[in-house]
Amino acid sequence: MAPSSTISSKGQITVPLEIRNRLGLKKGDRVEFVVDKDRTTIRPARSPENPFEKYVGALPAFSSIHQANAWVRRLRDEES
Repeated sequence: MAPSSTISSKGQITVPLEIRNRLGLKKGDRVEFVVDKDRTTIRPARSPENPFEKYVGALPAFSSIHQANAWVRRLRDEES
């Protein structure tokens, strides 16, 4: 028999242990429901993509805030 659950009066369900284990879900994790035509799927909620991720590595690496500030000062001097 497929794992199942009952909806409470508040619309809550308990995700069966077998399904939690399969999805790697732990207390406090969020899930999302994906509706596709006549099928609804539950899956771990995906983190929104970081819009700055594409810029990782675009700037030189600095070992201190002083190096970073010096680099910014050089940029400002060159642009004026």
